[in-house]
Amino acid sequence: MSLDSVNNYFRKYSAHQEIGSFHHVHRTSFGNYSFVCADATLTPGPKRPYNFFGILNQSQVQVLDSFRLQSLSSNQSIWFGHYTTSTIVSPAPGVRTLMRSALAYLCGHLHTLGGLVPVLHSRHPQGTLELELGDWMDNRRFRVVALDHDLLSFSDVTFDLWPVVVITNPKDAQYVHPGLEPLERIGKSTHIRLLVFSDVPVSSVLVRVDGKDLGPARSAQGPLYVLQWDPSLYSTGLHTISITAQDSSGRSVVKQQHFSLEDNLTLSFGFVQSFILLTDHHVLGKVAFAVTVLLNVGALLLFRRTRFTGVQPKGLVSSCCSSLQLLSQRNWFYYSLLLFNLSTAFGPWFVGEMIDGHSGACFSFGVVIDGHFLEGSLTYVVGVIQMLFYNMPLTLYLCWTLHHRCSGLRPPSLRPPSLPGSVCGHVTMLLLLCWQLHSCYFLLETYGLTALLLSPTRTWALGLGFCSSA
Repeated sequence: MSLDSVNNYFRKYSAHQEIGSFHHVHRTSFGNYSFVCADATLTPGPKRPYNFFGILNQSQVQVLDSFRLQSLSSNQSIWFGHYTTSTIVSPAPGVRTLMRSALAYLCGHLHTLGGLVPVLHSRHPQGTLELELGDWMDNRRFRVVALDHDLLSFSDVTFDLWPVVVITNPKDAQYVHPGLEPLERIGKSTHIRLLVFSDVPVSSVLVRVDGKDLGPARSAQGPLYVLQWDPSLYSTGLHTISITAQDSSGRSVVKQQHFSLEDNLTLSFGFVQSFILLTDHHVLGKVAFAVTVLLNVGALLLFRRTRFTGVQPKGLVSSCCSSLQLLSQRNWFYYSLLLFNLSTAFGPWFVGEMIDGHSGACFSFGVVIDGHFLEGSLTYVVGVIQMLFYNMPLTLYLCWTLHHRCSGLRPPSLRPPSLPGSVCGHVTMLLLLCWQLHSCYFLLETYGLTALLLSPTRTWALGLGFCSSA
């Protein structure tokens, strides 16, 4: 989508209405707080799925770095944006390094991965928290963030489920930032502090620590509730605070979190969450695509120029080598598959309407739209899927069929052992052809008839598959 498009609802309806990254400073009597928006939106923005990764160019990185320097004079800074840092392509020093002075980076995009990972949070090597939020459209999730004496606290809640509780002191041990937050203030505090919200009056707020009742918290001002405590009783180890809040409608909620007053006690996040949020998926996809291309092309080139030696094939490995040699020595199969794989690696996958009213071309290494080049990102992932689920299986299927056809021409004593599962092999190839056909349909629906007709990797490849399997 173009920034000037009539469908650019952000420019029309948003409170900010400006395009690009920005820096907002919230000023109070007790200090200033910086909020930095990192806008990695593609310009222009192609249709799905090639808008899945965000991109920051060198000038955008310089702007964000200037915001970082400006935010150093604030008490604390919080960054936010749509894309996770793992799905942002940026030049050195990298987007995580840019936000190293921030308490947290608040984002969406991946949300909960369709419910597979309900809580998608992690911590950067520099200490900055990355906090993914579930989506609003389907799950009506939103986040309440609070800064209490420069300590960050938050709660992710579902709309219209009351009451909402945010425990601000003591802070959740899993979300501390020892390098930036004054955590010693927890041990010097006189009161447990929390925020309780409801659409009707709150009737009671009960506090428990390590299973022991400390009593009801009292309303101090607005949604703020406090209860006097002695933090020296919890100076060592990990402890649990539990809040039970009830409103006048009889609705109640229990909010529980761990806390610690020890400086060196920080809870880690799960491997899955950290892998999803901290891995550079752009680099991972590029490497995986290069490996799959080299495997497929390399096998064709190797067996084209190398004679398979051996008295007779024995075992699965020898049968595969023999079949690859048979395939590579037949010019039609060899050149068509080689050209197909090289086209997948370097040639345009399709040419069509990448955004409404503007044509372009899609390559593995990027997308060209109306004179603009968008660096490859999800294209590598799509390329890996194409190689694993069509290019490679097509090569293996042709090897398998040639293996059976040629084995029938040899004397029985020299025939390689037949590969089992003939029906299974044909059915598998039929399913792969159906998958490729579905890809062609998606191409037609998303990018138009031109893209369908001018697509070597989709439409033409489907024809190659049918001709080769015949």
